Amino acid sequence: MSIYFLGGGNMATAIVAGMSKQGGYDIEVIDRNLEKRQHLSSCYQVRCSEKLPTLNADDVLVLAVKPQDMQQSTAGIELNGALVLSIAAGLTINTLSQFLQNHQRIIRIMPNTPCQIGLGISGLYAPSNIDTADKNLAENIMRTTGEVVWLDEESAINRIAGISGSGPAYVFYFLNALQQAAIQQGFSTKEAHQLSLGTFKGAVSLAEQSGTEFVQLQKNVTSKGGTTFAATSVFDQHQLSQVVADGVAASVARAEEMQQQLAP
Repeated sequence: MSIYFLGGGNMATAIVAGMSKQGGYDIEVIDRNLEKRQHLSSCYQVRCSEKLPTLNADDVLVLAVKPQDMQQSTAGIELNGALVLSIAAGLTINTLSQFLQNHQRIIRIMPNTPCQIGLGISGLYAPSNIDTADKNLAENIMRTTGEVVWLDEESAINRIAGISGSGPAYVFYFLNALQQAAIQQGFSTKEAHQLSLGTFKGAVSLAEQSGTEFVQLQKNVTSKGGTTFAATSVFDQHQLSQVVADGVAASVARAEEMQQQLAP
């Protein structure tokens, strides 16, 4: 069995890195960009080429090109029954099947960028025709990059895109905001960066290790009338929780819009 990646972009590279670190996979990346091929070959000791070879039924093809380029990139591919894993946003299994000459052995995956360091979380969806062996194989591949969550319906792919898919950007947004606030309070850029990042790292580790609900952890830090209370009261006045919910809803709506735009 060989694992072929159609496209060698950042997310494909993250998955290749995880699989290579674990070992035991025969990997080949297909990309037209010579520099990408050289980088992947040098860093991860995987085969790289410009053209996809003939596939067999026990092979896996990971579709990792941009959604808008998918139809052109997959034209003429002979799958010969191979398992297809798609990490492309906005392309439903039905749409992918049409691009792939009515191929039905397809699993969709929504990863996120922390996959690059083995701390990703990926949502996976498999239709009812996919057997347990294929699901286990897809899960094992993605577990090399972090955690996995199986989704009960395909529409959940769009919803998870708004949570964990786009979520790292929300965290970076708040990190930057906290850093800028620290600078406004007179700290140097270096100090502000250290304080902001250290606060997030410590808080996330505490939440993970304690197993306590997030809202209770917040209460544990917040004394009525104290400094934390003063800050969270301002957040509440500006309805920050609702702003976050609205942002997630906008992300999900955009994912659904892209899905409609990319349908053939």
